[in-house]
Amino acid sequence: MKKEVGVNTQPEVISSKGQDIAMVLRGSAWNEGLQIHTSEREFVQVGTWIYSEGTVLRAHAHRECPRVANRTQEVVHVLSGRVLANIFDADDVCVAECELGPTDTLIVLGGGHGYRILQDGTRVLEVKNGPYPGIEKDKRLLQATGN
Repeated sequence: MKKEVGVNTQPEVISSKGQDIAMVLRGSAWNEGLQIHTSEREFVQVGTWIYSEGTVLRAHAHRECPRVANRTQEVVHVLSGRVLANIFDADDVCVAECELGPTDTLIVLGGGHGYRILQDGTRVLEVKNGPYPGIEKDKRLLQATGN
């Protein structure tokens, strides 16, 4: 069964002061084949796939390759339910609010973020780059208003 391809196939980019700080990839916006949505300079790489039955992706292993990441980037994929995401810039100012539904993905590249669950039983898959250094080193709570 072929997945229906959305009209807008580009992620919605949220920027502040010339810097991309988040991207929203709607589930309806996927294209046929492999699409990489984040730039090669980001710490987290996000891609989507749509392939026809019988397509073979060659088995492979990833080589050891030193990488340096100086901040955490986060990917939140809504499996079911609804989430309201507030996106904050480097000055802790809320610059965007977006509602995410089933199959929508938020890619947080920089700045801050907060979430409000809008529906009981909401299921979300979260992926971040690691290793995790612990809450004291990893998070700074914002004094900003929002969710």
